[in-house]
Amino acid sequence: MGALGAGAKYGTTLPFSRKQESEADHIGLLYMARAGYDPQEAVAFWQRMNEQAGKGSPSEFLSDHPSHDTRIADLRGWMPEAQKELAQHHHHAPAA
Repeated sequence: MGALGAGAKYGTTLPFSRKQESEADHIGLLYMARAGYDPQEAVAFWQRMNEQAGKGSPSEFLSDHPSHDTRIADLRGWMPEAQKELAQHHHHAPAA
């Protein structure tokens, strides 16, 4: 039973968890922008992770998560939306 449970977990949840993780990246990027942080920093972060991965990252991590290249491409795709959030945040910030 235990082996079956593990097989079911890894066999059926990976694609879904990968999609969830991508959505979490998207939401995180928007929250980051709303908090006043430059969303471009997220791209820089994953590029640094990519460089580290090139030096020998465990394949288990990569199999359970979107590849760094995919993440970077997604983040770049969401950048206009995130930049708009950042601009709105700065315009609506109350004067101190």
